[in-house]
Amino acid sequence: MTNLANVSVRNLRIDLGANTVIEDLDLDVRAGEFVVLLGPSGCGKSTLLHSIAGLIDVSDGSIEIGGEDMTWADPKDRGVALVFQSYALYPTMNVERNMSFALRINGTPKPEIERRVKRAADMLQLGPLLARKPAQLSGGQRQRVAIGRALVREADVFLFDEPLSNLDAKLRTELRRELKQLHQQLGATMIYVTHDQVEAMTLATRMAVMKGGVIQQFDTPAEVYARPENLFVATFLGTPPMNLLKGKLEANEGKLWFRGAQLDVDVTNYAFKGAPDLSKPCVLGVRPEDVHASRIGAPGSEDARQGSVTLVEPMGNHRVLWLDYHGAQIASIDQDKTPLATGAAVPFSIDAAHVSLFDEASGARI
Repeated sequence: MTNLANVSVRNLRIDLGANTVIEDLDLDVRAGEFVVLLGPSGCGKSTLLHSIAGLIDVSDGSIEIGGEDMTWADPKDRGVALVFQSYALYPTMNVERNMSFALRINGTPKPEIERRVKRAADMLQLGPLLARKPAQLSGGQRQRVAIGRALVREADVFLFDEPLSNLDAKLRTELRRELKQLHQQLGATMIYVTHDQVEAMTLATRMAVMKGGVIQQFDTPAEVYARPENLFVATFLGTPPMNLLKGKLEANEGKLWFRGAQLDVDVTNYAFKGAPDLSKPCVLGVRPEDVHASRIGAPGSEDARQGSVTLVEPMGNHRVLWLDYHGAQIASIDQDKTPLATGAAVPFSIDAAHVSLFDEASGARI
């Protein structure tokens, strides 16, 4: 059976040639967690994963797996199993042989190999395909075999390097669901790299958002989405991204207001991290789903601001309205099916309970 192991990365630095890709990075993954490393291409997430796997030497710092120092251990001694973006299957071997190859080389007893292959094949619905060669499989089936090959190792930690990025959208959705169910069945420690925010939000127990080799925020998907630590996280997550409006804070008659060039928002009840500095310019962020559009004449619409429709994006179960409000483009997610023409006036309000405020100069949450 799979053992549970935590992963602890301390003061990690990785130099590739003359470039420092990661510097002074700390990461703690609890046993049994599904942690996703999320970020744009080139942010260091795959480099971090490969250093945990032992495929890249570290320049400084330490890596512990299950409480043991593995910084300089060989990959085969680390108790990890890695699934790559490319399936890397042996074309001349059938599915069963591909899955059992590493076990056979290690001299694992035949009954034990059969037990592990059957268990992995049952979990991944590969039973009917065990006699087939990779050329006879679809892309999704090949990736399942690659995952199965990792599973039979019954490792302490499973590492996934963008395993779904070669698949079409429908297959990605199916395999994403299967991976989540697999984690629930196994309860194993999993670390997963992706640049796809939907994958990260749906799979992770906690997610580390990375930029330039630095972890910007490490928390549950709900917390990262609702309370981004800085402007980068705020705009990297969410489709469309968070609306941003520049302005400043102003105290008036016992209330605190965000005063922007376009609009004012009452932020008296906002959970500030410290005492707000009224002299500094700031940025107000609000998610499109917290910009509530309504029809003219609807209750409350007479008190709301009015924007002008510049674009409507139908998304099936919802639509995105792009509104021009005194020169600012504001996105609103709307469930209404009433047709709207470009230029139509739409009243909207901002849910002040769900706004974020950032320091304009540093980008940090205030």
